[in-house]
Amino acid sequence: MSRHYCLSVSVIICLVAVSITAGGGGGTQGQPQEPPPGVVISYIPSQTKTYVGSPGIAVLPSGHYLAKHDEFGPGSTENTIAVSPVFRSVDRGLSWQRVATVRGMYWASIFVHNGAAYLMGTSKQHGFVVISRSRDEGATWTEPKDKSSGLLIDDGKYHCAPVPVVMHNGRIWRAMEDAMGPGGWGSHFRAFMMSAPVDSDLLKAESWVSSNHVGRDPQWLEGQFRGWLEGNAVVTPQGRVVDMLRVDYRPAGEKAALIEISDDGKVARFDPANGFVDFPGGAKKFTIRFDPVTKRYWTLSNPVLPKHQDPDPGRVRNAVALMRSADLREWEIRSIVLYHPDISKHGFQYLDWLVEGDDIIVAARTAWGEGALAAPRQHDANYLTFHRIRDFRNMTREDSAPGAWEKTSSK
Repeated sequence: MSRHYCLSVSVIICLVAVSITAGGGGGTQGQPQEPPPGVVISYIPSQTKTYVGSPGIAVLPSGHYLAKHDEFGPGSTENTIAVSPVFRSVDRGLSWQRVATVRGMYWASIFVHNGAAYLMGTSKQHGFVVISRSRDEGATWTEPKDKSSGLLIDDGKYHCAPVPVVMHNGRIWRAMEDAMGPGGWGSHFRAFMMSAPVDSDLLKAESWVSSNHVGRDPQWLEGQFRGWLEGNAVVTPQGRVVDMLRVDYRPAGEKAALIEISDDGKVARFDPANGFVDFPGGAKKFTIRFDPVTKRYWTLSNPVLPKHQDPDPGRVRNAVALMRSADLREWEIRSIVLYHPDISKHGFQYLDWLVEGDDIIVAARTAWGEGALAAPRQHDANYLTFHRIRDFRNMTREDSAPGAWEKTSSK
């Protein structure tokens, strides 16, 4: 039976299977009166031509939450000194306060290691690889000035996303790409893995090892492979680390790629005969994590539902699927947990999430609104939102959001 959760703001918002609360947070001054599903962490009016990107979420040792995003678009400073606001919640996501603005940090993962919080990304769009640390629950952050303080790689143009940072076999693993291959967006991304001993100083460049960089071959996928990006460090059932990446593959868009990483982190190898897997929503960024309770891998992805087929599947972000897999190769959609019938100006995307007990907690880059308050397009999000997916392990297709599986739609 479907489980409905409804709440009253200035309008009634009803979802299936997702327990949500609408409300304001740090950075929400001037937000519209009809907010999107979830708790609003941050809102940036679209008229600023600055948009919400790269959401991330972490749970501190105290139980408090940190969330972050960065700012992109023509009104931002993404190409010079990137900006990443950081927010804290002391009430398990019910309300949020902006506690810091980190400059020179972009596309960053936020994670907790040995009691401290870290941001690891690039210094700007296609900038250097950098890492910052906070020991006061996100209020202040170290500045990556040199190879001893968080400037890890400074020899070219780099790319990434807020993807998992994984501890395995005494090392910490984080997938990256460079943007120095041939061609433009997509084709120029070359995937690699960074890793460091778990007991090392993560701010020191010498602590980190990088694998070789693996570029695309345009002949793969019968000539329909345009590139890969935004990889996840994941540990396979056999105990090996792989880099599982989003694939730009048109018109279907339902593939991901698995690059094998050596145990010492120095060698990355891709087998095109076996490395591509069917993955609903593979044309968009996704986060994969392993759940030891179910012994399954879980993700939140943006599949293109049958009624929303589009020649550019990477732009269809109006549905969020909860999916699981036993082996990273065969994926099952369990439920559609968020949905809006419009694909042009609405999207729940780049979802970063963590398991907390029986729930999943989520930070989402959300494009929402109508008329003058709408996002310019689904890609250019105007909100950072928080969501709690309750009892996620027992969800089924019958628990999906209203309208997701109906045959008719409006674009």
